[in-house]
Amino acid sequence: MTLSPRDQQIRLAHAGLIRLVVQAAQNANARAELDPVLTQAEQQGWTELVPRIRRVLDGARDTSLLRGLDEEDTVILTAILAGIQDPATLPDPEAAADPTQAAPGLAQMIHAAGRGDAQALHWLSQMAEQMTRAGGDMARLGGITKRLVDGERDPARLCKGMGAQGESLVLSLLSELGKLERH
Repeated sequence: MTLSPRDQQIRLAHAGLIRLVVQAAQNANARAELDPVLTQAEQQGWTELVPRIRRVLDGARDTSLLRGLDEEDTVILTAILAGIQDPATLPDPEAAADPTQAAPGLAQMIHAAGRGDAQALHWLSQMAEQMTRAGGDMARLGGITKRLVDGERDPARLCKGMGAQGESLVLSLLSELGKLERH
């Protein structure tokens, strides 16, 4: 299964949740840890995804669960269903995204968030939080995300303090944003 860069970023951004749901689906004792997370997610607007996750936890496994979900929710639920069938498919919450693959997906989310897409802003903020925890250049990238959403495009200011790999990612990100903004 080949995923688009955007789908890969969504899976990485929600790797913790995906893994927690799969664990809870296979071990009822793990569900106690998951229930408050699902309740909070539902309160934050995941009103379509959370009920379907609860159905998965109750034993549903068919792909009809995906009907009517938006793209991001579909990626998350698909990853959960695949992870239940084959745990080797689960995203690694500690994995750093491949910088060459990260730019297009991040640019799409930044572009959408900058145009007022509340869901994109939510996912982007979660990703930025995870990047900040990763340290190094990823932490710096997480730290400039809001500036990118707000329209900052000066590479010198955005790359300040980054190493070569971080700078390369930011420049790729700016290039992708430029393409999106021209359309």
